[in-house]
Amino acid sequence: MTTILLARHGQASFGQANYDQLSELGGIQAQMLGEHYANTQRRIDAIFTGSLVRQQDSARHFWQRYQSFASRDQSQTPPLVSAIDLDNTDRHVLPQFDEFNHQDVLMKSHPAFGNRAAIAAEIAQAEVPSKRLAELFDQAMQRWHGGECDDDYLESWPQFNDRAQLALEQVRQKVVDMSLNRDSTVLVFTSGGVIAAITAQLLKQGSSTAYQINKSLVNTGVTAITFKNERTRLLSLNEYSHLFSAGKGFVTWR
Repeated sequence: MTTILLARHGQASFGQANYDQLSELGGIQAQMLGEHYANTQRRIDAIFTGSLVRQQDSARHFWQRYQSFASRDQSQTPPLVSAIDLDNTDRHVLPQFDEFNHQDVLMKSHPAFGNRAAIAAEIAQAEVPSKRLAELFDQAMQRWHGGECDDDYLESWPQFNDRAQLALEQVRQKVVDMSLNRDSTVLVFTSGGVIAAITAQLLKQGSSTAYQINKSLVNTGVTAITFKNERTRLLSLNEYSHLFSAGKGFVTWR
């Protein structure tokens, strides 16, 4: 039975000019996951990421800390640390795991939001700008998931959902191509939208469920899926004990 671990990236830079970069806490969250897996002797046989900076950097933070702690235990046979080279992007980067274009979704949500400056002006007028941004984003996501305006978007929800399912199939094929054994564990750093779409599909649920799942996903929370005899099952959703044990301050959604 092959286990696929879908990890959401660490905290990015929500509300900043460049969202696609980890915050300082985001890097620490990924390191905490690496330390947790090493200390619990969870072998990782392969790592994949989307092409986004926050996804790739999460993988690097994870792997550096994982190697540091796993290498201390020399008793494992086979060794806990496998040969994974994150510098070889051709081997581990799978763009199908990229998040949807949140800027496009937000700008298409209202005629007045034709550019980022208009959105920034709207947020700046609010008493609590961060809260107003969250409200606008929620409204935009509901419109995107609603299905009535699909032609407006660079990538509609149905198109994104199809891509997410193809991403999971791509990993399944990678496992075959790499000749990993049946008990291998593969870790994928991706984003909340992708994880939510895959999870909803496995639960035989639709767009509205995917959105509710997406809102609940914690930074570096892990969703586990198993492959066995061509059958795919959801094993666990949004597991983040590596964060909660260190205190609630490490648990973030944005």
